[in-house]
Amino acid sequence: MSDAPTTPDMPVSPPVPDWEKRFRAPRVSLPDWAEDAPDRSLFVSNATGTYELYAWDRSTGEQRQVTDRPNGTTDGILTPDGEAVWWFSDTDGDEFGIWMRQPFHGGDDVPAAPGLEPSYPAGLAIGRDGTTAVVGRSTDEDGTTIHVVREGAAPVEIYRHRESAGVGDLSHDGSLLAIEHTEHGDAMHSALRVTRLDGSTVAELDDTRGGTVELGLEVLGFAPVDGDTRLLVGHQRRGRWEPMIWDIASGEETELGIELPGDVNAEWYPDGSALLVAHSFEARGELWRYDLATRALTQIETPAGSVSGATARPDRTVEYLWSSAAQPPSVRSTGGGVVLDPPGMKAPASVPVEDVWVEGPGGRIHALVQKPAGTEGPLPTVFEIHGGPAWHDSDAFAAGPAAWIDHGYAVVRVNYRGSTGYGREWTDALKHRVGLIELEDITAVRKWAVGSGLADPAKLVLAGGSWGGYLTLLGLGTQPEAWAVGLAAVPVADFVTSYHDEMENLKALDRTLFGGSPEEVPERYEASSPLTYVDAVRAPVYISAGVNDPRCPIRQIDNYVDRLAARGAVHEVYRYDAGHGSLVVEERIKQVRLEIDFAERHLKGAATQR
Repeated sequence: MSDAPTTPDMPVSPPVPDWEKRFRAPRVSLPDWAEDAPDRSLFVSNATGTYELYAWDRSTGEQRQVTDRPNGTTDGILTPDGEAVWWFSDTDGDEFGIWMRQPFHGGDDVPAAPGLEPSYPAGLAIGRDGTTAVVGRSTDEDGTTIHVVREGAAPVEIYRHRESAGVGDLSHDGSLLAIEHTEHGDAMHSALRVTRLDGSTVAELDDTRGGTVELGLEVLGFAPVDGDTRLLVGHQRRGRWEPMIWDIASGEETELGIELPGDVNAEWYPDGSALLVAHSFEARGELWRYDLATRALTQIETPAGSVSGATARPDRTVEYLWSSAAQPPSVRSTGGGVVLDPPGMKAPASVPVEDVWVEGPGGRIHALVQKPAGTEGPLPTVFEIHGGPAWHDSDAFAAGPAAWIDHGYAVVRVNYRGSTGYGREWTDALKHRVGLIELEDITAVRKWAVGSGLADPAKLVLAGGSWGGYLTLLGLGTQPEAWAVGLAAVPVADFVTSYHDEMENLKALDRTLFGGSPEEVPERYEASSPLTYVDAVRAPVYISAGVNDPRCPIRQIDNYVDRLAARGAVHEVYRYDAGHGSLVVEERIKQVRLEIDFAERHLKGAATQR
């Protein structure tokens, strides 16, 4: 090996910055496993540079890439016998397509439900016999339909309704089907129906009460035992999500009364004797075991941070996906060690998150703050607003915020009203004043950030994707003096056009949030649409959009951009060939690079204020 120095003829590649390494480092999802073949698992990984599905035979250690598509694949499920993988095939991220089937150990992809036309997915449940499946579909023309698909036979429709609905779960013996539906017209709060596979109703459960009290239900799964008619159900009867058991045969409802603050989710242990409880509170997550016979609740030791997925294995170990704002994600087991450790570079660590509580017009607001180590304010600050809106930021690893921190910015994330994890009233608060309520909370936290000395008021960036992108554009128009730069990814920009172009289940959500369609309550859509305020925008605006996006369609973004262009407002638009975000790693890096570059150019020269 030569020790000769490099010359101009031997260029040296510049080192890859840490923020790019965080995106490129191989990642894996929590592996799903086949109920009757637990050594066979399915997971998602970005090992090839695109997020795709992988089959893993634990008995041999073999891992095999199942899907290979230019824009990636993440939606897949193993059949209970472990013999096949069902995966959803759309076109370039448009979420409209069909289910395909591939043998677990490899082979040709074939349509899994021949006879069903392309649609948006609305749930899937596969029977343990491997030959029966229940497929939920959604289209603009039909609303939601549910079909029973049996091998060698034509699909049979057993459910149809204009409002949104979805397949919940099949009972262990395959005789009962649990459906979540919103036939009452409230897309934020589902009711439940249990049917036979001929579509005939066995039982109903509906907690929606109209007026000012609206409660939702969700299917968490049938007991994993033949002949057992217990269904695990999530409910909101005590002002938050928590589990109960509904016996379909007797009608008995057993509320478990798990006394933990915050939201509580659960799934069955494989023998049906206990529940694996996932507890989310104040942006952190932890795990517990709930014994059904003794009602004993025992904490499962996990590090401080966030558990973003967990599953109980037949040997009673628990596997879980863990991370913190500072530490990258890993799949761990209570049996010890890391379960699935992809080869290649490891993602560099970031900085811990700090909790801030700010008094707001609707109650105390929780914000998560990160800043470069060893720095003092005032700093250029990015308000990174989460999507959903029914979601929340947590003490979990995120490559995007970490990239801003590496470039010298503080990052503030706000769990505004509408966020999950802080009780039903907090989540449901934004009805009829959509967007405006969230911005009131963001404003309160912004004032704290400036008043505390953290944030430079001349260098405030409002940013977000999806619902966060919507709030970004709305904030730039309704608070034009507050923000120096706006960065909106896949946003709602024109709510009326978005309503008419978006997928059917989102139309139902909009009707619930606004109290009707744009034709029925035009004044509410006008008050909440960024397009209404576009002429007031003063900050430079950067917008990125997927041209195949069914959630925040491109036409309504073009309407907004045309208005910016008509008055010569400073803006840039980046369109890419995908849907509601990209599954390609280099594309994600490109988009972050473009956002940081835009902010740096337009903040340059802004006087730091102390």
